[in-house]
Amino acid sequence: MDVIDKILVALGCAIVGIIVGYFVRRNISEAKVGQAETRAKEIIDKANHDSETVRKEKLLEAKEEIHKLRTEAEKENRERRNEVQKYERRVLQKEENLDKKTSELESKEANLRDKVKALDKKEEEVEIIKHKQLEKLESISGISSEKAKEIILTNAERDVRREMSIMIKEVESQAKDEAEKKAREIIGYAIQKCAADHVAETTVTVVNLPNDEMKGRIIGREGRNIRTLETLTGIDLIIDDTPEAVILSGFDPIRREVARIALEKLIADGRIHPARIEEMVEKARKEVENIIKEYGEQAAFETGVHGLHPELIKLLGRLNYRTSYGQNVLKHSIEVAHIAGIMASELGVDVKLAKRAGLLHDIGKSVDHEMEGTHVEIGMDLLRRYKESKEVIHAMSTHHGDYEPQTIEAVLVTAADAISAARPGARRETLEAYIKRLEKLEEIANSYEGVEKSFAIQAGREIRIMVKPEEVSDEELHLLARDMTKKIEEGLEYPGQIKVSIIRETRAIEYAK
Repeated sequence: MDVIDKILVALGCAIVGIIVGYFVRRNISEAKVGQAETRAKEIIDKANHDSETVRKEKLLEAKEEIHKLRTEAEKENRERRNEVQKYERRVLQKEENLDKKTSELESKEANLRDKVKALDKKEEEVEIIKHKQLEKLESISGISSEKAKEIILTNAERDVRREMSIMIKEVESQAKDEAEKKAREIIGYAIQKCAADHVAETTVTVVNLPNDEMKGRIIGREGRNIRTLETLTGIDLIIDDTPEAVILSGFDPIRREVARIALEKLIADGRIHPARIEEMVEKARKEVENIIKEYGEQAAFETGVHGLHPELIKLLGRLNYRTSYGQNVLKHSIEVAHIAGIMASELGVDVKLAKRAGLLHDIGKSVDHEMEGTHVEIGMDLLRRYKESKEVIHAMSTHHGDYEPQTIEAVLVTAADAISAARPGARRETLEAYIKRLEKLEEIANSYEGVEKSFAIQAGREIRIMVKPEEVSDEELHLLARDMTKKIEEGLEYPGQIKVSIIRETRAIEYAK
């Protein structure tokens, strides 16, 4: 019982402690809550006070800003009103000025209309007076106005032609002096640097024999050896009374060279019969082909022209066995290349192009006996086939006047070709062609009106013309000479140049009795 009572007492004490603790904590909590509420109220009051203060400050600032903006806007409006007023005053002033000018223009226009009417009236009066005076002049002079106009135009034309002739004479004289001086310097320098020997080529070749007995062996039994040799080579063998010599005759130099080499080999070998002749002719042909190639390579090397097609090299070599008016065409081509290159260097143009075109300008002559057409056209086709440039083809195509030169190099090739062909001893022509050229020259000169006599002198290098003084005036001499030179250039082919000298003289003859 005591234990239970103790337990109960303990429980009661515990319960009482819990209750007491609860009420104590509650009082503490209530006290803290009251303090918190008081603190919160103070904070709220302070926040309300601060916000009111800030609101009043911002409101004051806003009022000041509004006042400032209003002041600026009023100032800007005043300035704009002042500008608008200025513009209005200027516009009014301009309107007044325009009104004044309009009134002045109207008055001037009225005055001009009156003046125009007066001028029209005066113009009609002037036309009437002019017509009357013209009729009076026609009646006094006895010719119409159209006839008088024609006379005036004729006189004016004669005066203009005279002045033009004098001007042409002066300009031509000055241009010729300067051009001839410079051209002589360049050409003389080019010729001086490129001196070449010229030996006329012939159509026969002489082969020396060790003895006269060899002639019989060359002829062979019943002439079979000589027939075989002539058939294989296409060359005529002339065996006459010339001691220890056989003459090979033919117009094809390559065939003649093949025959010469073959015959020399046969003579050296001693065995002469048809089979051996055939073998030696074949060897000679191969040897000549190699020689031709060597000539072409040597020409290209000598002129400094590189990159040529192998076939062009061979064609160049063939030119060594081709002649033109007795001149070796390969030597002529080499000389043209050198002269054209030197002149191109003097003038500051493409030296390589001038040399290349000069070396290849007569390439068509290597096969012109095998193909139809002029050697210029054949040469152009060959150069196109072997991929030469258009500049080279054009430069070589103009050297006989078939095409108009478009480049300086083309002109230089033409000039170099004429220089090489016109060297003393370079070419020879038949007497018949020479006489025909002289007759044609005199015929051209005599075809002009006023020509009394003409004489071709200095082997056709100059023509002297006597004109009738009553038909040709001094002023017309230069026009006549100019026309005549153009006709000679168009109608004749000649190396170098032809000097045209026209002579006009007046003689007074009386007889004393």
